[in-house]
Amino acid sequence: MFNVIKTFLKEGIKTEDISSYNEDNIAIYKKLPKTLKGSLNIRHIDCGSCNACEYELTALSNIFYDIERFGIRFVASPKHADALTITGPITRNMYKPLLDAMKNVPNPKVIIAIGDCAMDGGIFKGAYGIVGGLKDINIEPYILIKGCPPTPKDIINGILKGFEG
Repeated sequence: MFNVIKTFLKEGIKTEDISSYNEDNIAIYKKLPKTLKGSLNIRHIDCGSCNACEYELTALSNIFYDIERFGIRFVASPKHADALTITGPITRNMYKPLLDAMKNVPNPKVIIAIGDCAMDGGIFKGAYGIVGGLKDINIEPYILIKGCPPTPKDIINGILKGFEG
């Protein structure tokens, strides 16, 4: 037990180095408000995805990626959120709940599209139960993080790059 503590004190906490990522997977449409830097609360909405993006979002909260070291947290209510992350194509059943959640987020309403499906419907585009992506319902996100699914490094860097503009 003491060897473990001794090693921890000597080497420190091991989190992922996020300096290497794929710059092509990140598209910044609008700059995030500087007032949110260091205290960004995110409400995630799964609009009908295959859950691959959700696995990557869940990985952000583990000790390896530790997104909270940047002051970014996931919250349970849109009323407590500064931003919405949206994954998956927008299905007919999730269209109205998405609009309701967006209505309940206080201004400025920051939208972050995660994955190819969120923007244009991805591989599900044209299916019966799919309305489309965000561009099909005229919602422009602040940030688009491309990939199927995007890596946790790309997600973290996409959000952080949004503050830089």
